[in-house]
Amino acid sequence: MNHSSSRREFLTAGVAAGVTGFWSPRARTAAYSDPVPHLHHRILGRTGLKVTALGFGCAFTPDASVIERAADLGINYFDTAPVYQQGNNERLVGVGLKRKRKDVILSTKTEADDKPQALKSLENSLRELGTDYLDIWYLHARQTPESVKDDLLEAQQVAKQQGKIRFTGASTHAAKTLVPTLIQKGCIDVVLATYNFSMDPGVGAALAQANQAGLGVLGMKVMAGGYRKLVPGEPASRQLKSNAALLAALKWVMKNPNVHSSVTSITDMDQLDEDFRAMSEPFGPADDKLLAEHLQYLSPLYCRMCGECEGKCAKNLPVADILRHLNYADGYGQFVAGREGFLKLGPEVASVRCSDCGHCTVECPSGVHVSARLRRAQEIFANHLAT
Repeated sequence: MNHSSSRREFLTAGVAAGVTGFWSPRARTAAYSDPVPHLHHRILGRTGLKVTALGFGCAFTPDASVIERAADLGINYFDTAPVYQQGNNERLVGVGLKRKRKDVILSTKTEADDKPQALKSLENSLRELGTDYLDIWYLHARQTPESVKDDLLEAQQVAKQQGKIRFTGASTHAAKTLVPTLIQKGCIDVVLATYNFSMDPGVGAALAQANQAGLGVLGMKVMAGGYRKLVPGEPASRQLKSNAALLAALKWVMKNPNVHSSVTSITDMDQLDEDFRAMSEPFGPADDKLLAEHLQYLSPLYCRMCGECEGKCAKNLPVADILRHLNYADGYGQFVAGREGFLKLGPEVASVRCSDCGHCTVECPSGVHVSARLRRAQEIFANHLAT
């Protein structure tokens, strides 16, 4: 299939049919004036799957037509999970990919803690997605070696033998910790890991190790927290810089040959168009400078999930988890997703108020203003519940 021709033909057909609600005038004009980017492909480790360097994270996508158009434009990797969008995301993805199921690589996840729960979760996912198999099935959000339990690995092998999944995977926010375990286990085919320009170089080294061991490697949270929108009181120029920095951040990940696809959260047609630009504009010195400036802006706000704060809060708060859920609200504009994640941490977490402490016992090596960010989370999530 000629993806460039497909993209041009699809856009032309859309305009001829009077489709005006998908893209803004700016994006629609750019589609005709800019060169149509070529969709680069990479081999996803030992799976042999040929994935587009730009993948589609469906977690925050509200409209199946965005997913459908991405598939028509040639993107072939789509990622979802049962927990996204209050449990409705898999169904939405199934609708968006109904015409293209055989042409795409579809993945979902399980948060189950044992084999029976995992297999039940898989059956639910297949039903919601409207398919009889998955290309990749992940153990979701595994941060420690202990979380990759043998009976969960057995569940994946059972599903593979039954033809319900093609390949196994694990998703993680802690690649440095988990990748050695996944390699040692020997039965995980793909790792989906948090990776972006703001992180410890050791994360990149871990992904290189995974690639060398034959694992497929996919990067998530590549935009380093999003922050596309203005924070109250900021000048409009800050938003323009943030938008340009997000494109540079995507290009930064794409230039790493150890990362086979970058899974970005795409919510609308404009974002889809912007992400395509990353494949037609090489990463250069201007991008490097822009990311350095953006990192200064992000440093007090964005948790890199390095694990250094674990166990250091005097009130035993799971600091990294709280800040990750806060980032969904503040960085990506997804308040409901952030609040749901926060509530899952339990009432003992929601009841804590950092204002009761005279001094914060957590110091972030990356410069995150931990106390201020925790108070922000408590204000918008916990206080919101009390009103």
